[in-house]
Amino acid sequence: MDIRFLGGVDAIGRSALLVNGSLLLDYGLEGGTPVRTPPDVDPDAVVVSHAHLDHVGAVPSLLKGGRRPPIHWTPPTRELADLLARDTLKLQAGRYDRPFTRAEVGALGEASETHGYGEPFTAAGHEVTLFDAGHIPGSAHVLVDDGETRLLYTGDFHVADQRLLTGSTARPEADVVVCESTYADVTRGDRRETERRFARELRETVHRGGTVVVPAFAIGRTQEAMLVCAAHDIDCYVDGMGVAVAKRLRRTPGFLRDFEAFRSAMGNARFVTGGGARRNRIARQNTVIVTTSGMLTGGPAMTYVPEVRATPTNLVAFVGHQVAGTPGHDLLERGRAEFDGRVLPVAARTESFDFSAHADGDGLRSFLADYRDARVFAVHGDATARFAADLRADGFNAAAPAAGESRTV
Repeated sequence: MDIRFLGGVDAIGRSALLVNGSLLLDYGLEGGTPVRTPPDVDPDAVVVSHAHLDHVGAVPSLLKGGRRPPIHWTPPTRELADLLARDTLKLQAGRYDRPFTRAEVGALGEASETHGYGEPFTAAGHEVTLFDAGHIPGSAHVLVDDGETRLLYTGDFHVADQRLLTGSTARPEADVVVCESTYADVTRGDRRETERRFARELRETVHRGGTVVVPAFAIGRTQEAMLVCAAHDIDCYVDGMGVAVAKRLRRTPGFLRDFEAFRSAMGNARFVTGGGARRNRIARQNTVIVTTSGMLTGGPAMTYVPEVRATPTNLVAFVGHQVAGTPGHDLLERGRAEFDGRVLPVAARTESFDFSAHADGDGLRSFLADYRDARVFAVHGDATARFAADLRADGFNAAAPAAGESRTV
């Protein structure tokens, strides 16, 4: 088996792996202006691990010029990939260098083939099976068998339970493992204690007359925050693309941990419709607002946070990692951030709660414990070389490939 690491290797973004020159696993975007895609390829088939932009964002561009390679994914990934593609077009409106066109987004339906977990199918002459990765709804480990070698591409995954999903337990036999390493150097505390601290801070803020803004990623984290609020009897508003995501997830109940709890959380939340005037009124209430974007790079959060920033009673509660250079990171580190071109001081309190949907260092090691006899390639991280070296010191046959590198396994 020949594998070529096209992107998402020693960094996070533009994930893409080409197997035997014909089967493409993921094809993601990297944020920025303009957005960046992996190298152009013309695969015979595509398998997508999950619906985050860094893994699925560039897939519509594979359909340009009338090309129609079948795209294999789970039903939730299909639903959410369409939503992300349309949102990307909206954000890129007016640019001459958009990564794909509206016609190519429309063609996704023609090329789409959906599969459940544990159901083998054929793609570009390979037997492929998807397994629940426990990351976001529909996320999958991808097992590829070409008759000689069994390759396990982990995608992004989590081994611990969340309220939205059950952690990954599938450990299919594999000769080669391409493993994400996003949080290889992180050890998290107890998830239940993090949730209790989050709920306590929200209740106390509202009780003191404050407003809580919870910036959250649209896919996964917004719905997790909804579930946590509902479980702790905390009323909340939900705004931004996370609303559309929640509504689409109602179409795929079998891919959620507890669909009845999800329905209850949907009923507990008040979805925001309307523009800035209504948001300003909501921000003046003693309430909790879960809203995109998770790093304050856009979305309704850019209305809510400036509205609550001047009052120390208020709280901005982050529930996801803040990448250096984003307004969210600046706010946490410096107490000020840029909103609509203006750098504003924020007197409201800020807190960070680790609700990550990725395995931490211990989780990665527990997963890889079943693959001591396999070749391991560490990808999708900022310190892949260090993680691979640590694995080698522990007896693994591990390496950290470079972008564009090919390996025969």
